[in-house]
Amino acid sequence: MSKNTELHPLLSISGASCQGCARKIRSALEPLTGDADRVEVNLENQTVSLPDGIDTSEAARAVTDAGYPASPMATSSDTHQPPENDHCHAEKTQPDADAGHKPELKKAESAATDDDQIHLAVTGATCASCVNTIEKALTSVEGITGAHMNLADNTATATGHADPQTLIKAVESSGYGASVIEDPDEADENKQEQDRKHYRTLLVKMAISLSLGLGLMIWGMGFNTMRVTADNQITWITLGILTLGVMIATGGHFYTGAWKAFRHHNANMDTLIALGTGTAWVYSIVVASVPDALPEMARHVYFEASAMIIGLINLGQALELRAKGKTSEAVRRLLDLRAKTARVIRDGEEQDLPVEQVKAGDHIRVRPGESVPVDGEITEGSTRIDESMLTGEPMPVSKGEGDEVSAGTLNTSGSIIYQATRVGSDTALAQIIRLVKKAQGSKPAIGRLADRISAVFVPTVMLIAVVAALVWYNVGPEPAVVHMMVAATTVLIIACPCALGLATPMSVMVGVGKAAEYGALIRQGDALQTAGKLDLVILDKTGTITGGHPAVTRCQATDDDTGRLLALAAGLEQHSEHPLAEAIMAKAKAENVSPVKVSGFEALNGKGVSGELDGEPLRLGNRRWLEQQGVDLAALGKEADTITAEAGTPLFLALGNTALGVIGVADAVKQDSEAAIRRLHDAGIRVMMVTGDVDATARAIARKTGIDDYRAEVLPEDKATIVSEMRGKGYTVAMVGDGINDAPALAASDVGFAIGTGTDVAIESAGITLMRGSLHGVADAIEISRATVRNIHQNLFGAFIYNSLGIPVAAGLLYPFWGILMSPILAGAAMSASSVTVVTNANRLRLFKTSSSASREGNK
Repeated sequence: MSKNTELHPLLSISGASCQGCARKIRSALEPLTGDADRVEVNLENQTVSLPDGIDTSEAARAVTDAGYPASPMATSSDTHQPPENDHCHAEKTQPDADAGHKPELKKAESAATDDDQIHLAVTGATCASCVNTIEKALTSVEGITGAHMNLADNTATATGHADPQTLIKAVESSGYGASVIEDPDEADENKQEQDRKHYRTLLVKMAISLSLGLGLMIWGMGFNTMRVTADNQITWITLGILTLGVMIATGGHFYTGAWKAFRHHNANMDTLIALGTGTAWVYSIVVASVPDALPEMARHVYFEASAMIIGLINLGQALELRAKGKTSEAVRRLLDLRAKTARVIRDGEEQDLPVEQVKAGDHIRVRPGESVPVDGEITEGSTRIDESMLTGEPMPVSKGEGDEVSAGTLNTSGSIIYQATRVGSDTALAQIIRLVKKAQGSKPAIGRLADRISAVFVPTVMLIAVVAALVWYNVGPEPAVVHMMVAATTVLIIACPCALGLATPMSVMVGVGKAAEYGALIRQGDALQTAGKLDLVILDKTGTITGGHPAVTRCQATDDDTGRLLALAAGLEQHSEHPLAEAIMAKAKAENVSPVKVSGFEALNGKGVSGELDGEPLRLGNRRWLEQQGVDLAALGKEADTITAEAGTPLFLALGNTALGVIGVADAVKQDSEAAIRRLHDAGIRVMMVTGDVDATARAIARKTGIDDYRAEVLPEDKATIVSEMRGKGYTVAMVGDGINDAPALAASDVGFAIGTGTDVAIESAGITLMRGSLHGVADAIEISRATVRNIHQNLFGAFIYNSLGIPVAAGLLYPFWGILMSPILAGAAMSASSVTVVTNANRLRLFKTSSSASREGNK
């Protein structure tokens, strides 16, 4: 993303959620601006910055036509700029996961997002056409800028500001039912109970309709009485009425759904089923009532077909419902982690209270084998905590006084007392569940293909059925009426777009849940899809490749007085919170050196820190900056080279223009970084490191970890430029970082990975948040993304091939060659099987294991 200081945020947009959206917006505006790079899209603020002189009304229309409602806004120079690093050195990080730190997912952002979204539980939706109709109904409401429905869990989300009751009426006016989801957890429990009841009901309906259909078929085949004669006419009329009663009792929801759709000028799966089974029954009852009105060869009844089709579809829906329940297993496992009670210490007494009654500040005891009820900080005792369900890390982590613990984790050994810091919906677990649910309901770009097809699918199928009927009636063999009816009915039944509507959301739900099991929180559906296409991963150094815990390794003073060197450096660094500053302060404390009092402290981003001592400038920072200030560092060159050869960072100290010495600070490479980078290489991905550290240090780390390329001595604001540069070369780029200064680069990349131990700003700028500070999380997320996208492709291919082959065969394509005309009963079985196949294939993802987990299991 280019940074042009002459740009002004002139458009307000909605619905843009990823870098793919940003590229579409820039492309839509390119005819007006002449260059897409002159447009800046701010996803966080939902604004578009344009060069001066552009007609904002015309630009707003272009963006709206691209699918992102836009309107001109007042000119402002306040283009959102990320906060600068608070320290001179290259990166700012938070402590690593190994130190017991967990990401504090920013609730403010989630709340703000939720305030703009209204969540609905939808009833009556059965196929991709239903999804398209409901989304159109929601977006037609004034104040709603976007909407999407998830057929996998029958929920819809409307983005914008509108009265929920108005949204409910809009859905109902389309022929479906809706209700507002007030409490997601309660809604999940209610839905599970409703699904269990509905499953049992479907099985009962299936048994009744299949029993009748099979009975009629066996009876007809055994006594050759499927044809109406004068002797059995009354019997068939009676059986026809019985069949009608069974059809209404076991398939009434199809007919009421079709009627509602008709009243609202829509067509969906219910329409096709109702037309197909209804046509077969009406034809049969006419034959039974007035057989003489038809040729003798056409006096054949199909009551068994109507009953069996409904029975088979009910069976398919029951199996589909059962399989769909497994797709949300990951969320249920997260929900099961929540403790029901907590042992709270109040007024010196321990008492078991419902977790809802725990307040921030309460002291809680957790004994061995118990789950941690809320987030907090240990005040007494030590233990080992199993955090595998939150971070994907299989080994328990040692915890002691001052360390944080998270709700849902398991205390495996010692007894601890900790103080509650975040309770209820503020806990990390609650926010993880919220993020996972949101991502499971999102729709990646590949899923929108089904939406576009579904908009015209059902009307097209109805037209094909009419054409097939006309062809059979006019040029088909006798009995033409029978062949016409069978062909039209079979086309209508086999073409139901259930599989098409389930192909994407089922895989997304399982894939997002699987990623959460490995500690990767995917915040957007597009990030899930794009991660599988990555061919370049750019890594920040400190806190990403390294542990983020630098320590002083060398001190060399020009006058050999290392104590004074440390005292002066500590005098500057005591004003900073940067990890390098902490390393120097820790060294000074260990050497019992007191910091010198320094005035006028100033941090210069990417350069160093400075202050005043006795009226002279005191500077501590990198070589390039100090040499620019006229300081001669030649005498310290050899020592600095030794530091960098050991993958350390040399920090030079100078008073005025006089060099006082160099301090070497090294940040150890994480134990698993090399293995994780090797996994990325095995996946065909190029790895680059971008750091503000000196070239020699960067080169040493790159050589040690096997990184393909690196950029050193990069200013924080230039990281986003490098990301854009590599994207311009045709790479699909991921940025991995954890610091404030990584936020612009994370936002500018195709997929941003935020190390979860980092800052809120970095986490908010990324599409994927890693709950542990390991690069294995990046490789895991990419493997899961590729598996999920591959699964979606399989589902879509199966759905398209099913309809592409099934509809022509049902219409009678094979009849001229082999005399084969598909039975409506077989069409009903095939349609149900297609939906079950898609859902079952999506559930295969639940068994997926990344190469790292497979390797761990193999080593056991």
